[in-house]
Amino acid sequence: MPIRHAIVHLIDKKPDGTPAVLHARDSELHESQAIENLLADLNQSYNAKQGKAWGLFHEESGAYPFSGWLKQYLDGERDFTAFSRQAVEQLQKLMEESNLSTGGHVLFAHYQQGMTDYLAIALLHHSEGVTVTEALDVAPAKHLDLGQLHLAARINISEWQNNKQSKQYISFIRGKNGKKVSDYFRDFIGCQEGVDAPSETRTLLKAFSDFVESEDLPEEQAREKTSALVGYATTQAKLGEPMTLEELSGVIDEDRPKAFYDHIRNRDYGLSPEIPPDKRTLNQFQRFTGRAEGLSISFEAHLLGSKIEYDEGRDMLIIRQLPTQLKDQLKRRKD
Repeated sequence: MPIRHAIVHLIDKKPDGTPAVLHARDSELHESQAIENLLADLNQSYNAKQGKAWGLFHEESGAYPFSGWLKQYLDGERDFTAFSRQAVEQLQKLMEESNLSTGGHVLFAHYQQGMTDYLAIALLHHSEGVTVTEALDVAPAKHLDLGQLHLAARINISEWQNNKQSKQYISFIRGKNGKKVSDYFRDFIGCQEGVDAPSETRTLLKAFSDFVESEDLPEEQAREKTSALVGYATTQAKLGEPMTLEELSGVIDEDRPKAFYDHIRNRDYGLSPEIPPDKRTLNQFQRFTGRAEGLSISFEAHLLGSKIEYDEGRDMLIIRQLPTQLKDQLKRRKD
């Protein structure tokens, strides 16, 4: 993971209304194993975060100047230090306007992963701990607590520059439980949500369920394809990368790599070619299936306990809110 440029600034601010004080670094961080380890750990923590949102820049304006500054840096009109200094001053201003915000160390890192350039921005905080000194004394020590990462964003620079139609080249951590404490950070980036990851993931899983049903697959094959989908999606989530529909189709069925992709296009589910996987939605997805003597049952695990109830003692499944198509067939049979 080559690091092109990296720098850390400090915004000292308490959540008590006192003015924020900026301590800006005047030069980039030198290449070191420490900064490489920091960025690797940051990416690991960021990728594991649930509840991220995906989007694109607002049109550059006085309210959203960040994308213009980033473009000037990438075009060589200013160096990385000057770019980060102007950006962190804007962050300081917005932080002062947010009464709930607290300061911290602000990391800017421009790095390359594979053939793709990224810019990561994160507000880092410390935790108190202890250490054993060379004299074998126990002493207090501070360390960066990347497990408590609440304000961070990652911009896919390559996607932004090369795909003008993309609506998901920025990802950022969304505030927990709808809290607005992180809104100022999203506004600092100048980002608007372009893709609803939970909704897109749910639609993809619905498309997959329809595909399995339309193929009338044996139970074992259905389980294998489900496992392949979940495995691929989970891997992409860990990498912080979107799922590609064509690639996913090949993973699900190597013998007919276009089958699932064609199913999605023919049914017009309205899915984007690339979908950011939502881990919470994926964790809820598991299918229970069974087939015997002309009876075939298949349903998603999250329905158990709501629309579907299992009575082990009486060896029964109770199904509520039957599909309309099934009810119509039963009514016609009764008549």
